[in-house]
Parts: sequence; structure tokens; C-alpha cells
Amino acid sequence: MPTPQLLPLAGPEGPIRTVAPTPVTPPKAVLFDFSGTLFQIQPYEDRIRAALPGPVDEPTMDAILTSLETGLSDPAVVEAQHARDVSSKAHRHAFTTWYASAPALVPFAGVLYEQLRSPEHWLPYADAERTLAGLDARGIALGVVSDVGWDLRPTFARHGLDRWFGSWVHSYEHGTEKPDPRLFGHACAELGVAPADTLMVGDHPAKDGGAAGAGLRSYVLPGGAAPGAVRGLGAVLRLVDGPHLSRRRTAVTATAAEARAHTP
Repeated sequence: MPTPQLLPLAGPEGPIRTVAPTPVTPPKAVLFDFSGTLFQIQPYEDRIRAALPGPVDEPTMDAILTSLETGLSDPAVVEAQHARDVSSKAHRHAFTTWYASAPALVPFAGVLYEQLRSPEHWLPYADAERTLAGLDARGIALGVVSDVGWDLRPTFARHGLDRWFGSWVHSYEHGTEKPDPRLFGHACAELGVAPADTLMVGDHPAKDGGAAGAGLRSYVLPGGAAPGAVRGLGAVLRLVDGPHLSRRRTAVTATAAEARAHTP
């Protein structure tokens, strides 16, 4: 695998050595994160009700969710999150430890983890498909780079979104996590595109934004989108198009809309 292109060494004020300016050209490839970027898992309330054998009333559900929130600061849970995405075993341990921090979920921690791995529990964001289709129509190579503990391809396939991707980089298969430059470099090599011509899209400022340290461009989505909602992925198309082409597409769309409005 080729060595990722790294940025020049910089001092407190900027690069130590003068570098020749390079023209800004549209990306030739886009890499996507998985959870929180293209997909989101179903709400915890739905998953817990599916896992538990009997009905769960609202006060009980609120108590379980509070336990999960409290569990995030439990020392055992915090320790389990360390390097959780470097192997399938570590990933499972991290999540089942957290689920079991809620007393009511201790017998069902394994069930909840299997939900996490199951394609039917994941929902693509409303604008994921049209964004991927738009990128493909523009001739952009696509890849997935995700910190994860299982193979994501069945989840994408269930929703018909796997056909656009030419590279799948799962952290657990490489024994490391983002922002390790090797993960981004591996995806770029598989797509045959230089890091400088590649855009990484995700929702984590350090992990996905860290792709810039490997010589890629990066775009970090804001947090908080609900499962199945519009994620704001249209911004990726505008980044790929560049300002000139984006204005042109907007003008064409506006002209077409005006023509339809005046059609008898």
C-alpha cells in the first residue's frame, strides 16, 4: 500500500518550508463514514422494547435510558471504550459493557449488541441515496472508511446502497482506528485516487476531520440528526461541483422551475 501523502511540517506560525501553491480542483473520490453520516441506528427505545420479553412502560423506559446515560461515565465502561474499534472482540466488549451498565439490560446486553450488527436495525438518512447517486452520476469514486467491529456491506446491501462503493475499509480488519492515515490511504489506493484528490465525509471532528492529516480534504457534518431524517448530505454535491458549477446547476434548476410554472 502506498504511503499516504502527509502535510508539510509546520511550526507555530505555519509550514516551515515554502511549498508551491497547488490549484484547487474538484475531488475525484469521496470517502464516507457510516454511523451518523449515511446511516443511523433505530432509537434506543425501539431497540430496548424489541429486546425485552415483556412490555416496557414509559417510567421504566425512562429509568433504563437514565441508567445508560449514567453508565457513560462508569469507569469500567470508559475503560472498555479504549481502542474499541481495533477488533471485533474489543468492539463487542465495549458495547456490551455499556449496555450492562443499566441493571435492567444486563441479561439482554448480547441481544442489543446483535441488534447493532443487524442490517434491519439501521436506517439510511433521507438524502443518502440521492447524494450517492448524484456523486456516481458525476463519475466520483466512492468508498467507506468506518471505525466499526463488523462488515458493513450487508447493511448497505439491504437498503440498495452498496452498488456505488469501490472500497470498504473497516477498522477492525486493520487493527487500528481513524484518524490513522493508513486507513484513509488504503481506501485511496483501492480507488486509485490520490489523497489530495479525495474528500472524507463524516460526523467526528477528530476522527473524520483527521483525514486532513493524511493529505485528504475533509467535511464534518453537524451532529444531532434523527434516524431517517435529512442529513444535509447535499453539501457534499456542492463541494464536489465547486462554486462555479453549483451556481450553474442552481440557475438551470431555477429556469426549469420557472418554465414549469408558466406552462399552461
